[in-house]
Amino acid sequence: MNWKRTLWILWASNFIAVAGVSLIIPFLPLYIEELGVHQLKDVKLWSGWIFAAQSVTAVIFQPIWGSMADKYGRKVMLLRAGIGMAIMTILMGYVSAPWQLLVLRLINGVFSGFISMSISLQASVTPDEHAGKALGTLQTGQMAGSLIGPLIGGILAEAFGFRYVFVLTGLILLTASIVVMLFVDNTASGRSQGKELSRGTGHWQMMTPLIPIFVATTVTQIGMMSIQPILSIYTKSLYHGGHLEFIAGLVVSITGVANLIGSPLLGQFGDRIGQRQILIFSLVMSGLTFIPQALTDNITVLLIGRFFLGLFVGGMLPSLNVLVKKLAPPDVQARAFGINSSAQFLGNLIGPLLGSTVSALYDMHYVFYITMSILFANALMLLFNRKLEQTIADKARAGIVLREE
Repeated sequence: MNWKRTLWILWASNFIAVAGVSLIIPFLPLYIEELGVHQLKDVKLWSGWIFAAQSVTAVIFQPIWGSMADKYGRKVMLLRAGIGMAIMTILMGYVSAPWQLLVLRLINGVFSGFISMSISLQASVTPDEHAGKALGTLQTGQMAGSLIGPLIGGILAEAFGFRYVFVLTGLILLTASIVVMLFVDNTASGRSQGKELSRGTGHWQMMTPLIPIFVATTVTQIGMMSIQPILSIYTKSLYHGGHLEFIAGLVVSITGVANLIGSPLLGQFGDRIGQRQILIFSLVMSGLTFIPQALTDNITVLLIGRFFLGLFVGGMLPSLNVLVKKLAPPDVQARAFGINSSAQFLGNLIGPLLGSTVSALYDMHYVFYITMSILFANALMLLFNRKLEQTIADKARAGIVLREE
């Protein structure tokens, strides 16, 4: 089937792209120190802003790219994102001050959307009954990349220096774009064929049932990204041996190991029992994993906590993406994914700022507790929002009536 062929091509390109981007995650705060920032408090603040910068412009541009994808096709938007981000990332290896890195991250956000457009493309060609499994499997490509990337990035940074890794990351992003250009055919580009629903303001009214999903996506990302700016610093406070860059990469990548297990399994369970139920379960269990991470003074416990976090994180974003697919009208589906991606980037923006600010003003341990509370609050919001199930059922019945007619 065509959707299966597209799935494995996009899996490979997502793996390549995320592996490349993940090369720089473990040492970004250390790179900021190399750029002349030496006070720990300042490093934390710069890390938060630089992590979040890309999301500032991405929040604005994701719905625009989604709207263009409905008109011109997802494949074109994939190539735009991959090539643009590749150029910006290469330039990051030549900066001489933190503000220059910040500016390039802002510009990078304009081009961003490679992963979100891959998800939108896959969702557009996958039958509803296989959506959870397909998008969960696609998520494993991202997680495999996030697993391999930090490990390789830590080794390369230690052996060759930080700047070399940025250049390599840009070249890897170009490679991912070439894979899409050569192997995703135009018939699977996901371009909308309908015209009526895209005219006027009616399509915005069709987005109303998706508002709880967009909110849940933002809150989920706030919870997950609040830890990222301080993770390597927290690792440094727990681990005092050699090869710090490698250990920092391992702390990040072990979450990806577990996600490889959790994403397809939870996606498949979601197809059977409902994506909303899987999402609530994943949020609660992920929140609980932050307790041992916050209380420990041992690097091994942190690694175990990060592993179980990854196991349950596998049910979050795939479930949200399946809900977008099931609730959005086909003619504006890319637009809906664009808005959902914007919501995700909004969480990516708020999360690091929240984490770095709380860490700088109070203590790193508070970030774990705040993150846990945010995830629990999201789970409660979805628990009491039963309209999602009714809306999905109504849309499914409407689809059956249309097919019978």
